[in-house]
Amino acid sequence: MSSHGQYEQQVVWTVVGTGIGPLLLAATREGLVNVVFHATDEVRDRALDHLASRLGTRPVEAPGSPLLAEAIRQVQAYFAGERHDFDLPLDWSLITGFNREVLRELAAGVPYGTVVGYGDLAGRVGQPGAAQAVGTAMGSNPLPVVVPCHRVVESGGGIGGFGGGLETKRKLLALEGVLPEPLF
Repeated sequence: MSSHGQYEQQVVWTVVGTGIGPLLLAATREGLVNVVFHATDEVRDRALDHLASRLGTRPVEAPGSPLLAEAIRQVQAYFAGERHDFDLPLDWSLITGFNREVLRELAAGVPYGTVVGYGDLAGRVGQPGAAQAVGTAMGSNPLPVVVPCHRVVESGGGIGGFGGGLETKRKLLALEGVLPEPLF
């Protein structure tokens, strides 16, 4: 197999410092495949093991990779308050079925600075009774921040759950002007 052929299968990763701590970004030739919060060494290593088992190839650290360059630029601009939406190719291969459908609707239909209820989002994909399943889909989002699961909240005004932790969710919503900046 040519070295070009191996590159075709490559999964590359880097860690970017942000206002909510280090984010692991991983990409394939299809697009950004994974964003992982709180990417300390331990979290990063677990995430890379998970990616290797799911994608069948060991991710390679390549901060200079053209596959990652645009994602890094857009993530940094977002956290600097200079960018409101992501325009990146996404690789959805880590998620399937209903979860993928809900996340694609979220990415396309819930813009910066707005929020949507779990039940509302379920209704948008034709499953109005599936608020809890939407919560599960948000929890399994392999592309948080870029696919903005932080914008999904409880209809009663509660903030809802969040894979990255509630403090992170509050900071993202504050960045987007939905919530006041946290005082503490």
